[in-house]
Amino acid sequence: MKLTVTEIDRIIEMAWEDRTTFEAIKFQFNLKEQEVIQVMRRELKPSSFKLWRKRVQNRKTKHEKLRGFDAGRFKCSRQRQITHNNISKC
Repeated sequence: MKLTVTEIDRIIEMAWEDRTTFEAIKFQFNLKEQEVIQVMRRELKPSSFKLWRKRVQNRKTKHEKLRGFDAGRFKCSRQRQITHNNISKC
C-alpha cells in the first residue's frame, strides 16, 4: 500500500497517542499493528523508534480488547478537530 506523506504523518501521530488504539489506525488506514510498527521503524530515527516501542509495548490503551472501560473514546474539550479523520466522524 502506497501512503502519502500526510497519511504517514497522521499514522505516526496516532501511533504516539496513548488513547488511540491500533484498531483505530486499522479502521482509518487499513494497516495492521505489525504494519504500523513497520511504518514507525522506517520513518522514525532508531532512538525514537525504540522509545516508541518501549512506550506502547503492553500498553492497555493501545488495544481495544485490553481497555478497562466501555464508555467509548476520550476526547478532551480542548482537542482540535483533525480534518480527514474518519474516526472523529463516527
